[in-house]
Amino acid sequence: MGLADIVASVKSGAVKAADLTEVRLAAIAAREGDIHAFNHVMADEARASAAAVDEAVARGDDPGPLAGVTVALKDNMCTRGVPTTCSSKILEGWLPPYDGTVVAALKASGAVAVGKTNLDEFAMGSSTENSAFGPTRNPHDTNRVPGGSSGGSAAAVAAGFSDFSLGSDTGGSIRQPAALCGVVGVKPTYGYVSRYGLVAFASSLDQIGPFTNTVEDAALVLDVIGGHDPRDSTSIPQQHPSLVAALQQGVGGLRIGRITDLPEGADPDVQERLEAAFDTLKAQGATIVDVQVPAFSFGLTAYYLIAPAEASSNLARYDGVRYGMRVEATDTNAMYGATREAGFGDEVKRRIMLGTYALSAGYYDAYYGKALKVRRLIHDDFERAYQHADVLLTPTSPSVAFEFGSKGDNPLAMYLCDTYTIPTNLAGHPGMSVPFGTGAHGLPVGVQVLAGTLQEPVMFRVAAALERSLA
Repeated sequence: MGLADIVASVKSGAVKAADLTEVRLAAIAAREGDIHAFNHVMADEARASAAAVDEAVARGDDPGPLAGVTVALKDNMCTRGVPTTCSSKILEGWLPPYDGTVVAALKASGAVAVGKTNLDEFAMGSSTENSAFGPTRNPHDTNRVPGGSSGGSAAAVAAGFSDFSLGSDTGGSIRQPAALCGVVGVKPTYGYVSRYGLVAFASSLDQIGPFTNTVEDAALVLDVIGGHDPRDSTSIPQQHPSLVAALQQGVGGLRIGRITDLPEGADPDVQERLEAAFDTLKAQGATIVDVQVPAFSFGLTAYYLIAPAEASSNLARYDGVRYGMRVEATDTNAMYGATREAGFGDEVKRRIMLGTYALSAGYYDAYYGKALKVRRLIHDDFERAYQHADVLLTPTSPSVAFEFGSKGDNPLAMYLCDTYTIPTNLAGHPGMSVPFGTGAHGLPVGVQVLAGTLQEPVMFRVAAALERSLA
């Protein structure tokens, strides 16, 4: 049952939000021990929220556009009075004094939050193996990773722990785990969704988006959480058109771009599903056109200078003084160092050090400055491609879900998991992963649909067409 059906049933009184919540909490109780999708299950809060929805229905009030729908929140989104850790020891036990904008919007919409999901520490990773609280496992095969950094959010939806979830995407952290877990994952245009209350990793790249079971569900969620927020200076100050309304328009006459200079590296089974996606869209009336994005291959290089540089600045606030962990020492500077040494994991330390170096005197122009210029090249190359194509199709992930530990000793191999997703973050454009069949070991494969700035409606049209072709 899709989100719209759930909402209609709750509003009509045919189904109780409390009963739907109990179903999800029972699923969590049954399988969470094997999956570890959550850092914190909000059972009491969820029951109270569901009861409030049912009471509103009984009074004849409108409980909201997501009434009774359960949601799991990535544990880097501030939730008032609920532990928000970013899967880091340095924030273990921290209780935010406020709700982030998306969290407040979901509460107002009648959605029922069931928990805070596991992630790679401070969203730095592609497998959710870097969490201070242990890894999340892929519901399709618990010997394999769910992707990252939003692996817990993807796994929660794939395992049936929640009707949808929210993640954050800095270099592919929604789309890649969506592909590996076989769900829909959307990174909107930068500024489409408020970042207020999202614990920052790389502020010019981070964006919040949904994981859902269907394209229509993703459209419904984005219609609720999207929009201008004056508390976020990067929020786009305009109304967004309804994405749900765009879904039935089809793809007849659209131009679907095939990037001819796309970096190699996708496994044959993934490439096969991508080709099938092109064939499907062509059969539905779209035109396949060849385009070039020459700077696409520079995305990884630029990203791993820009993102760590911003992270080194953002994470300087964790000093043991204002909130979170504190390790006592002989003086203040020693306390800073001891707290960060104990509180941050290896991958976070690695990126802070890389970013600090890239920003240091004598190296800023050579590294960070050049990376910003490459970022502009990537953006401009995408803009030229979108003059010839309405959307672009690529693999989401180079492979299906991989086994635990297979890339952990080689950070570069892990970074290559984001080859196809990172350039879109650098450009600020929207992208989404749509499940499109299976590959090796019968595991899910995702196809990535990319579009230009604020072109979410056409992106969703193509995604819906791909989804319908498998129905």
